[in-house]
Amino acid sequence: MKNKTFAVWLTFFGGPMGLHRFYLKGFTDVLGWLLPIPTLLGWHGIQRAFELGQDDVLSWLLIPLLGFTIAGCALNAIIYGLMAAEKWNAKFNPESEQANPSGQTNWLTIFGVASSLLLGTTVLMASIVFSFQRYFESQIEQAKAISQGTEKAKP
Repeated sequence: MKNKTFAVWLTFFGGPMGLHRFYLKGFTDVLGWLLPIPTLLGWHGIQRAFELGQDDVLSWLLIPLLGFTIAGCALNAIIYGLMAAEKWNAKFNPESEQANPSGQTNWLTIFGVASSLLLGTTVLMASIVFSFQRYFESQIEQAKAISQGTEKAKP
């Protein structure tokens, strides 16, 4: 039996590594195996930023991958937590009856949904702000170089 509360918390904590997909769909789930790739690339971007500084272009392209992956998994946790018990059991526990208690919502499920909402929106907004800030800073540097006549404009 696939428990909804456990799936919400597993998606919240282990979602970026695909653990929730393995729990719900098994080890043959292709997306579960692909999900760690943007997570690890984002971590690599953070390491590059610490080693090479915040002016490293590749790091500010990789870091938002981690943020968007975490935000997407938080959204999945919210969807799982708000799913009706009958729909949960029909989708993830098809061999059981529709009123099976493993698909019921309890307070732990609600706290998992609220935590996912809080963390997901925070990480999503931080990723968007970080991306735009780095992009506009690079545009300002390029404009300064053009105005000084040291570099031609890039298309």
